[in-house]
Amino acid sequence: MLAYALAVADVFKALADPTRRAILDELADRDGQTLFELCGRLIMKYQLHSSRQAISQHLELLEGAGLVRSRRDGRYKFHHLNTAPLEHLTDRWLKPGTQEEQ
Repeated sequence: MLAYALAVADVFKALADPTRRAILDELADRDGQTLFELCGRLIMKYQLHSSRQAISQHLELLEGAGLVRSRRDGRYKFHHLNTAPLEHLTDRWLKPGTQEEQ
């Protein structure tokens, strides 16, 4: 139970920052981007002028929470969205087949 609580805390910490949420939005829109591509898209769509080092640190925290996976191919590192940690959170409170009353 403690390990679950720590993993959930990491996910919530990762989602708490608007820059990290923008990174996740970009990976949901176009999965498998390099750091250079992500930085360019964050500037164009969100006017986020963070340094590559800052975005890299955000990506490391997202990887630590399990929300992003990275793979290397030669000199390039590609980042991919992993929604499994989010599914574990929603499964806790949302039961399959139930709908909210309106």
